[in-house]
Amino acid sequence: MYKFDYVVKDVTELLEKLKTAIKAVGMRTTIKAIESGNCEHAFIADDADVFISRRITELCKQMNVEYTRVDSMKTLGEACSVQVPTACAAIKKHA
Repeated sequence: MYKFDYVVKDVTELLEKLKTAIKAVGMRTTIKAIESGNCEHAFIADDADVFISRRITELCKQMNVEYTRVDSMKTLGEACSVQVPTACAAIKKHA
């Protein structure tokens, strides 16, 4: 079992933090943040493409980064303050 195989019951608090945090939005920038060790917490939308979900989930497990599943890409996009649905995002440790 991986350390972070769980679902956070109250996602609202984390999504609120995402609104004001330094963040990476989208697959490419989220992957870069995780691989560089600059990711504090990752988010994956439940309705994201399976390829993206699997890639981000496995990378988080490999790098020991906590991640949270969000109900939809629309919800995640709104939390990131962008105008489009978002498959994944990350709270960065620093800019």
